[in-house]
Amino acid sequence: MTAQNGKLIKGATGDWEVVIGMEVHAQVTSKSKLFSGASTAFGGEPNSHVSLVDAAMPGMLPVINAECVKQAVCTGLGLNAKINLRSVFDRKNYFYPDLPQGYQISQYKSPIVGEGEITVELDSGKSATIGIERLHLEQDAGKSLHDQSPSMSYVDLNRSGVALMEIVSKPDIRDAEQAKAYVTKLRSILRYLGTCDGDMEKGNLRADVNVSVRRPGEPLGTRCEIKNMNSINFIGQAIEYEARRQIDLIEDGGAVEQETRLFDPNKGETRSMRSKEEAHDYRYFPDPDLLPLEFSQGFVDELKAHLPELPDQKKARFIADLGLSPYDAGVLVTERESADFYEAVLAKLKDARRDGKLAANWVINELFGRLNKEGKDIASSPVSAAQLAAIIDLIGEGTISGKIAKDLFEIVWQEGGDPRKLVEERGMKQVTDVGAIEKVVDDIIAGNPDKVAQARAKPAALQWFVGQVMKSTGGKADPKAVNALLKSKLGV
Repeated sequence: MTAQNGKLIKGATGDWEVVIGMEVHAQVTSKSKLFSGASTAFGGEPNSHVSLVDAAMPGMLPVINAECVKQAVCTGLGLNAKINLRSVFDRKNYFYPDLPQGYQISQYKSPIVGEGEITVELDSGKSATIGIERLHLEQDAGKSLHDQSPSMSYVDLNRSGVALMEIVSKPDIRDAEQAKAYVTKLRSILRYLGTCDGDMEKGNLRADVNVSVRRPGEPLGTRCEIKNMNSINFIGQAIEYEARRQIDLIEDGGAVEQETRLFDPNKGETRSMRSKEEAHDYRYFPDPDLLPLEFSQGFVDELKAHLPELPDQKKARFIADLGLSPYDAGVLVTERESADFYEAVLAKLKDARRDGKLAANWVINELFGRLNKEGKDIASSPVSAAQLAAIIDLIGEGTISGKIAKDLFEIVWQEGGDPRKLVEERGMKQVTDVGAIEKVVDDIIAGNPDKVAQARAKPAALQWFVGQVMKSTGGKADPKAVNALLKSKLGV
């Protein structure tokens, strides 16, 4: 599989290509940990969600959490990946204060999920297919707290043993834009599946980004890994800085050393953390306390049968059934909550086929625009799906014009209420009586002979008359009737 060509970076001695691979750690949506019954709830008092297993007390044995296995399989299915019916848990040995066992239970040679792929849309309108190398289950470590005391570090084991899915991409990503699009799409799929909440601020989704540079067509260069990125924008910034750092280093006659780096968002730069460990440094071996994980194809098929509709499928359906543009459909499906809101509007419309496109415009432009402006999310929208559907119905059936609809939207946003009742009570109905409109049209034509001559010479000047009629009817005249009358009376 070939990656989409990315943007080459100009160096002093020619063009360079960036090669990026990612390891995304996604916290599994589960009430308890991977090998213990302790709670995974966020924000508890330090060390309040720790079982004897998580604390590595002598003689404590891990027991696999079936829910975490299901979530990993569902994620693999959502990534069009191969599901391995037999996988093995290994011990990855390293010593760190927040790792009480002295090893992490992970999967090395036999992961639960094999190769898959994700297709991402790019700003240019093109798409890129990024290969997935594997997905494996592993425990999270605890957290060392260095700012609680001037003389010692504290350890909080609440996260210790929480189930993570490590999703490893192939080195198919070629620039910062593709990398950001990949994490955005992956996060969206996980949230649709309900297998990870994707909350990057809480650390529930974080990425290790491997960056190397090379001359186009040459073998892969030496990579550096940027650890624990928990912001999509920072991922883009870190890649651009790191690629430029490596290019400058090589062009100055130096060599890139394989190492682990951290990104400093305040300075916008990466800095060295430690030399990179290799797999053999971890002395992997199968965990003697855990049997190989085995399940049947029937188990996989049952999970597949109950998968929700994923963003790409939803987007294709919106385009095929409702005639939405690929761009509008893409905006609506990016977040599951947005798609659900749009579908709730469709469900309330009297004629969803006729007005589905109009509904998409209103959801994207009016609703999302206003929510963004006021810093609200869709869950706290003052206008409900039912209210928005009622406004769109009123436009679709010709009761109100688009202009009146914007005024009505504002009233509902500020005050609430039933849009139909508001239209009745406040006299907002569109004037469709041709006789009443005709009188206004005649008066304006009679009072502006110079403009009449202009319109006959240049039909585009007709819009001035449309504006005047709308003004004198308070925006209530039916624009179609106004246009038709003006055209016939002016002979345009």
